[in-house]
Amino acid sequence: MPDSPTLVPAAEMAKRSSMTFPNESADYRRARHALLVEEIELRRHIERVAEQRRALPPGGEVTGDYRFEGKDGPLDLAGLFGDKQTLVVYSYMFGPQRERPCPMCTSLLSAWNGEARDIGQRVALAVVARSPIERLVAFASERGWRDLKLYSDINGNFSRDYHGIDKNGGDDAAFTVFTRRDGSIRHYWSGEMGSESADPGQDARGAPDLMPLWTILDVTPEGRGSDWYPKLDYPT
Repeated sequence: MPDSPTLVPAAEMAKRSSMTFPNESADYRRARHALLVEEIELRRHIERVAEQRRALPPGGEVTGDYRFEGKDGPLDLAGLFGDKQTLVVYSYMFGPQRERPCPMCTSLLSAWNGEARDIGQRVALAVVARSPIERLVAFASERGWRDLKLYSDINGNFSRDYHGIDKNGGDDAAFTVFTRRDGSIRHYWSGEMGSESADPGQDARGAPDLMPLWTILDVTPEGRGSDWYPKLDYPT
């Protein structure tokens, strides 16, 4: 990993901010200044982790028999790359045993649908589930998803090998990145944080959090809470 540049201490950088807001108290400004120092440190830590992730050695070569079906027909893992050299795959909890898909996954993917065309300028993004492609396409139409690329895991091998199936045979969400370099497809990185790494009083989640929903709620006084989760539909 290359040497990091010398950074201005976060406390010193925070002093450069001249932002204030109407009618705030001195106590509020002192507390907000201390929080700003921590926010600067958090941003820097996120970047340090990203640098460490980018410096990983090559992962395992992909050799499994992975077969998918998209709306335009069958393809293999290489086909999911399209013309890109990096592929991001989200394993969607919408297997054939489910009457409806996971609301949490659906919330995440609804947000990603709005970013899919931007993401596609740099990397390929694929959503894989074990339901038949007709079922996936129908649900995407119901949700108004126009830009996400959904694929059925035909033989289930991909979901089994890359942790899209839990130990009881049910669906599990997974987030995996593959690379295609010099004619070889390799696993690059996967989310590995689960219930075993969850802190007390918190839901299991990875870092950084992939859901814009939680990013927004985390800056509110209500926070994300511990007893509310997104639903597929809400009363009107």
